[in-house]
Amino acid sequence: MASGREYLSPEIVNRGVEDSGPYAGSPSFSVRVRSGLPDFLSSVNLKYVKLGYGYLINHTIGFCLVVAPVFVVLMSTLSEKLHWYDFYLKFEVGKALLFLGFLCLVVYVYLDLTPRTTYLVDFACCRPPDELKITKDEYIELAKKSGQFNDAAIQFQQRVLKNSGLGDETYLPRVVFQPDYEKELRGGREEASALMCGAVDELIAATRLRLKDIKILIVNCGVLNTTPSLSSMLINHYKLGRGIQSFNIGGMGCAAGITTVDLANDLLNAYPGSYALVVSTEVIRFTWYGGNELDMVLPNCFLRMGASAVLLSNRRRERWRAKYQLKQLVRTHKGMDDKSFKSIQIKEDSQGKQGLSVSKDIIEIEKITSKPYIPDYKLAFEHVCILPTSKKVLDEIQKNLDLTDEYMEASRKTLERFGNTSSSSIWYELAYLEAKGKVKNGDRIWQLAFGSGFKCNSVVWRAVANTREVKRSNPWNEE
Repeated sequence: MASGREYLSPEIVNRGVEDSGPYAGSPSFSVRVRSGLPDFLSSVNLKYVKLGYGYLINHTIGFCLVVAPVFVVLMSTLSEKLHWYDFYLKFEVGKALLFLGFLCLVVYVYLDLTPRTTYLVDFACCRPPDELKITKDEYIELAKKSGQFNDAAIQFQQRVLKNSGLGDETYLPRVVFQPDYEKELRGGREEASALMCGAVDELIAATRLRLKDIKILIVNCGVLNTTPSLSSMLINHYKLGRGIQSFNIGGMGCAAGITTVDLANDLLNAYPGSYALVVSTEVIRFTWYGGNELDMVLPNCFLRMGASAVLLSNRRRERWRAKYQLKQLVRTHKGMDDKSFKSIQIKEDSQGKQGLSVSKDIIEIEKITSKPYIPDYKLAFEHVCILPTSKKVLDEIQKNLDLTDEYMEASRKTLERFGNTSSSSIWYELAYLEAKGKVKNGDRIWQLAFGSGFKCNSVVWRAVANTREVKRSNPWNEE
């Protein structure tokens, strides 16, 4: 008997006539059992069958471009034998079709093997409602009435705001000034939803993007991390598809706006021909600190409401409507150094109140005997967007990088108008350059951001469209 799934076939063999025994004089037979059909399921690795099938399905168009011309040539050759038309004509047509088929094969192989370029199709920044605008004087008045701060903390905030570089039209939820204010998830979710959906709605309206085309969704928010995640919140709100690749980034601070671009670029290489939606925000209700430790009071003076939504794609046809092309992205992390690691962190004060602490080590002024070599960045980039942390930080960066006031204009204007909106700040700066009509086809834009960790990220874009001619939603349009 055969065992398992082995396929056996019997064979009867005549052995002759028995010489003795009870069957003497009778013909003798024996039965041989040989293996029949092979066991394909056990001999073939189904993993490679699946990969081959997937490759065939994903490259159907390419195969058609190659096979169809060859098929036509074969049919023309067959028609020659059937004398359907003149021999010479058929020969010339056959050569033309053969050349066309070869050309299609070359183009297909080139496109299939050439790395895809990541394009920034468009982006949008949320502009919060006007009723959330707050002046510096109103901020101090509300801080005094809240009862959350002692006189020293109030005076410290007055000095910081005076030299901060912020204007009187930044956005802040006034609920944080309530005497009994406590961080609660419902309010945090509402703030995050309003900001993120505001930016995404603007982006969808500008690009006319079909929601079902979004293959990758990345959301980053430094402090607020809920269950379900903020990315799941957007999936539920916009009813995105089941096959979407969703990621939620937390705890990476102001530098996450570039970190998520890096992640989206890698995912687009894994899912070529897709759209990636990157949403960046920060929830001020959860960064707010109502205590008296000055290193934790400091972020209250700078962090403001804001959000951005960025649409990336490596579809080749997006070259004709995209705004920018990704050229270079560099990320540097100094988390191995204890001083850098602890320079920005969430902690509790002596009374158990939680807040964001920023130490003085965030700005290191080293005493050196000789000036280090500083390349002329003005020769490499036409525009620079530096995270608008504070006026003091921008002054130091301008000095160290030897940049002119024109290069710093977008950063300083964003700090004045919108404050530090964390990871979305660099997109408000790029929106400023577009609103001013400064970005022209071929211009190179350098975005530089840094945050907790401590990390410094930079990305370089090349403009592939003249934004002066692009009339789309922009948070600066009414300025």
